[in-house]
Amino acid sequence: MKCPFCGNDDTRVIDSRPADDNTSIRRRRLCDSCKKRFTTYEKVETIPLVVIKKDDSREQYDRSKIEAGVLRACHKRPVSINQINQLVDEVETELFNREEKEIPTSLIGEVVMDKLKDLEAVAYVRFASVYREFKDVNTFMNELKKILDR
Repeated sequence: MKCPFCGNDDTRVIDSRPADDNTSIRRRRLCDSCKKRFTTYEKVETIPLVVIKKDDSREQYDRSKIEAGVLRACHKRPVSINQINQLVDEVETELFNREEKEIPTSLIGEVVMDKLKDLEAVAYVRFASVYREFKDVNTFMNELKKILDR
């Protein structure tokens, strides 16, 4: 591993432990040249996932798009960034556990909504209103009634 400070190739691991999310390894490293310490994270390499969009075009899976949608839905709501990261981790785990190479955006949206429903009701309705493209107040009210009936 190359040192981010001096660029030297001779670094060594001085501590290794599971990261907070338990899906990666956190390693503390020491540069043999400049003696500075830095942290790296090691994750399991997964099968590349391709997302099938509504117009049948395909693009590489991008975690940041899910994060951005959930962040917008949770804007000014009592949801911490840790809860959002955990939700996105759970969505990712569920998607990758399917072991499919291509996955439609409709499935991703449903998984996100399912997780948001349990996390925060207002964030769920915000996400659903964009995802399901509510056309009028009646469709919005029908979704609200479903939440209230739960």
